[in-house]
Amino acid sequence: RLFRRAANKGHAAAQCELGRCFEFGMGMPQDDDEAVHLYRRAAELGDASGQYCLGKCYAHGGGVPQYDRVAVHLFGRAAEQDNPLGQYNSARCYHEGKGVRQDDREAARLFGVAAEQGDVDAQFDYAVLCALGRGVAQDDAKAARNYRLAADQG
Repeated sequence: RLFRRAANKGHAAAQCELGRCFEFGMGMPQDDDEAVHLYRRAAELGDASGQYCLGKCYAHGGGVPQYDRVAVHLFGRAAEQDNPLGQYNSARCYHEGKGVRQDDREAARLFGVAAEQGDVDAQFDYAVLCALGRGVAQDDAKAARNYRLAADQG
């Protein structure tokens, strides 16, 4: 009830959290349409988590048609605000060429930024690119450091 009250007053973080409650059916019936509505409101207010969550919906087709170009755009907006999930998912899009032209250099840059913020998936994927020399100079020491960081997180 508190999230709903704050969301109705235009609090972007509350809109995003309430959206998660609807997306996953936590304390209320699961409703992808309502989740997307709330994520969109938060994203329009410039909330990085709202942008990431709405991007995730577009990436997977949850409550909206699956549309990679919109997803990568939203991930990018979140990434610009130093949101590690936005950075990681933008990197995945560049690495896989989903919604954008495939670009390992940009993928490596974004994986590296998210890895520095402690994102375990980014640490692992950045380590792989460092080990292989894809998008970044081949560097076994940097690869080992990031594998170790990821492993230490479980």
